[in-house]
Amino acid sequence: MYNKILVPMALDHGISPQTLEIARALRAPQAQITALHVYEVPKGSVGIYIGEDTVRRGYDRANEILREKLAGLDDVTAEITRGQAHRAITEYAVTHGFDCIVIGSHKPGLTDYLIGSTAARVVRHAPCAVHVHRDT
Repeated sequence: MYNKILVPMALDHGISPQTLEIARALRAPQAQITALHVYEVPKGSVGIYIGEDTVRRGYDRANEILREKLAGLDDVTAEITRGQAHRAITEYAVTHGFDCIVIGSHKPGLTDYLIGSTAARVVRHAPCAVHVHRDT
């Protein structure tokens, strides 16, 4: 049983309800569950052309979608941060003292055949237990 569980959520995939249910099954009484979305700002030449206003609107929209997905779930706290997904997830877990991460995995490439690349990186670098839900 875990006291602080982090559930990273990609807003464009349907795997989030399953990872939240897994987090609920793994929690200790009075445990905290936090759903985290990492907003990845476009990099390189794309970032130069889109402008800060477009980035801010995208961030705000992602925040709205996250809160819509979690509407009515009183036992889950919504958080959003910027960064590269795997790095932001592990840093957030360290900074906020999480003892478990429940992450979904889907559509692996050849280099990450068993679990997706973000999940694989989180597993390798996380400071705590990681439970991976593989979408079938």
